[in-house]
Amino acid sequence: MYMRREIGFDLASQRACSTWEEAPRLLLERIDAAGILVMVSGVVGGNPHRPLDLAEFRGFALSAPLAPLIFVNEKDAKAARMFTLAHELANIWLGESGISNIAGAHNQAINRVEVWFDAVAAEFLVPLADLRKEIRDEEPLENTLKRLTKLFKVSKLDILRRLLDAEHIDHYRFDLEWNSEIENLQRHGSRSSGGDFYRTTLSRVGRRFTRAVILSTLEGRTSFPDAYRMLGISGIKT
Repeated sequence: MYMRREIGFDLASQRACSTWEEAPRLLLERIDAAGILVMVSGVVGGNPHRPLDLAEFRGFALSAPLAPLIFVNEKDAKAARMFTLAHELANIWLGESGISNIAGAHNQAINRVEVWFDAVAAEFLVPLADLRKEIRDEEPLENTLKRLTKLFKVSKLDILRRLLDAEHIDHYRFDLEWNSEIENLQRHGSRSSGGDFYRTTLSRVGRRFTRAVILSTLEGRTSFPDAYRMLGISGIKT
């Protein structure tokens, strides 16, 4: 797939990750290296008292020749963020700005476009040709899910979606397993201790944007107060 080649994200790269939770970080780094700004945050600015509402959007893409941007809502479950990242990347690739999971979006034209982007994201993360090579017909589904999530470094939901596309499972089994996994994710949630401040800041505003702001400030084209505001930090030490 052309997107995978250009980003440098292939099956070998996925296998190199020790867990599927590391894969989104790798994909984010590869997208950043390709010249696309990537920001991941769950709050407005750096204010923890202004959380982003997941019911409104999971992510969005702003297509622009100079500085295309992908934003991922950190309030979403970790299992879903990688798919959102791939979905928004498809938007950028097509040159279309868009929002994922718009609340109350019933417009059929919008839905058709979003379904297409979902299909591209699914193929990007788990190419059907590669998946079919790994399917074992007599293997219990539980074992298949464990093995393939480990191989492709994606969530169980992503693998279920692709097993349905490959006609390895029917819609009835898919719905049962999908609902069970959703309940499991909701039950356990995604508790976070806040993490490392510097890593969180880099993730929130993006490495490429951070580098650009620091360089511009050191060159005297951006004031230090403006730089602090754009990066959501309080001073030169940070």
